[in-house]
Amino acid sequence: MPSPAFSTDCSSSSTARFLPFTRSSVNRSATAVFLRSPIHHVAAPPPAVSTSLKIRTFVVRSSATSSSHAASVAANDTSSSAKVIDGKLVAKQIREEIAVEVAKMKEATGVVPGLAVILVGDRKDSATYVRNKKKACDSVGIKSFEAKLPEDSTEEEVLKFISEFNNDSSVHGILVQLPLPPHMDEQKILNAVTIEKDVDGFHPLNIGRLAMRGREPLFVPCTPKGCIELLHRYGVQIKGKRAVVIGRSNIVGMPAALLLQREDATVSIVHSRTKNPEEITKQADIIISAVGQPNMVRGSWIKPGAVVIDVGINPVEDASSPRGYKLVGDVCYEEACKVASAVTPVPGGVGPMTIAMLLSNTLSSAKRVEIEWLGK
Repeated sequence: MPSPAFSTDCSSSSTARFLPFTRSSVNRSATAVFLRSPIHHVAAPPPAVSTSLKIRTFVVRSSATSSSHAASVAANDTSSSAKVIDGKLVAKQIREEIAVEVAKMKEATGVVPGLAVILVGDRKDSATYVRNKKKACDSVGIKSFEAKLPEDSTEEEVLKFISEFNNDSSVHGILVQLPLPPHMDEQKILNAVTIEKDVDGFHPLNIGRLAMRGREPLFVPCTPKGCIELLHRYGVQIKGKRAVVIGRSNIVGMPAALLLQREDATVSIVHSRTKNPEEITKQADIIISAVGQPNMVRGSWIKPGAVVIDVGINPVEDASSPRGYKLVGDVCYEEACKVASAVTPVPGGVGPMTIAMLLSNTLSSAKRVEIEWLGK
């Protein structure tokens, strides 16, 4: 991306197969009581806040029953440093809420949501992500299914597993861990996941619906959904605000821009061919950066009082770390804290929200299936 010269260091400090459920055994009256209530949506409408976006104090309250109880904002504090948007804490709240919903669903219908993950190859980072997703499923009572295939597997072998999970009534969501080996057609494989189980939200029909006014996608991609959820839970007003999304990937940038537009923000996208990205970014009340360039967004890029959501997670060398590296975002955190009103840390910001939104999408899928069954 054409941009002013930047360094990867922005401070002097170094931081471092279950059997399918038998529907005939379900008590339909109990099912109806539970499922006729609205499908659980993790995203809640933002509370009224100051239109200045000068967020001063965050008080995060734990709740296991309502997604609207997460963060309240006060605008009277005169502190000049940005407040931390704690994605780890919010994700914990959301997992608690989902665990309650899963337990209610199991009691009312006998159904337990199920998530299947397909992992191809032996990349350590992908294996770690899959392991974390399984732990998250276990923590909220969602059943997890897993298919591990060797690096040299054929597309047909992967498609066979996808077909099996598509036809398995105990599986409500299917996730293909990316990246896939280079000899595979990523789009062909992702498109093989039925739209009703596309909990990653990558199916073209889901993205198409997201882009259209008056149409609702079955699922929204997890990372951008998590970004918007953080804004909601911290009471950040989006309607009428100027927002800049840095990066235009199909996974984060583009859907994040579409979500902000749905929230009635005026949205600009900064990408690798944008001229004067700093000037455009500095006009934003809300910045979502998902470009994968360590510390690219400097304090000089940020409008005083803006809210910054940093999706980037980039390893940079750090001799003081036992691992030999540290993780930083796309935004120079130390500089952003001096200008922004609120900012997400890396790690501990958007990352935990991605898995929380995946669990949320899986629960919504299970509820949708049961509602459709009730209507038959």
